[in-house]
Amino acid sequence: MKSTETMKAIQQGQHIAVMRTDDAASFLDIANTIIDKGLNIIEVTLTTPNAIDIIAELSKRDDALIGAGTVLDSVSARTAILNGAQFIVSPSFDKETAKIANLYAVPYIPGCMTVKEMVESLRYGCEVLKLFPATQFSPKSIKDLKGHYHKLKLYLQVGLVKITKKNG
Repeated sequence: MKSTETMKAIQQGQHIAVMRTDDAASFLDIANTIIDKGLNIIEVTLTTPNAIDIIAELSKRDDALIGAGTVLDSVSARTAILNGAQFIVSPSFDKETAKIANLYAVPYIPGCMTVKEMVESLRYGCEVLKLFPATQFSPKSIKDLKGHYHKLKLYLQVGLVKITKKNG
C-alpha cells in the first residue's frame, strides 16, 4: 500500500487503536479481537515487549493496517517498516526518520509542539502531524494553527490504555 493510500485509510477509519501491554501474547490476543470486531488500524508502540515481532505477525493480516508508535529514531523506523509497519508515529520530529519513511513511501506522523517543528515536519514531507503533548493545545490554538496552515492535518491522541493481565 502506498503512502497516500495508507493515509486515506487512516483518515477514513478515523480511529487508531494505540495499545501497550506487558507481553506480546496479550497484545496479539487483544489486537486480533479488536481487528475482528472492526477496529482495524493498530499502532504498536515500540515500548511494548517484542513490538517488532508483534508488527510482523499482525502485518500478515489483510484486513488490518499496522503501524509502529513511539518511534524515536530512523533505525527503529526502518526496522519496523521492514517488518511490515505501514505507518510510523513518533512523539517528536526527527529528520532522519522522515527521510527513511519517505524512502519507503510510508507515512510518518511526528509529534510536534511548536510551529517551528510543524513547519519543519511539513518541509520533510509529513502530511499529518501529531500534536504532542495534546494537553498543551486548546481548541482555539488548533483553530489558529489551521488558519495559517490551511492544509495542515492534525492527529490528536486522546487516550492510551495500558492493558495488563489480572492474576487469577
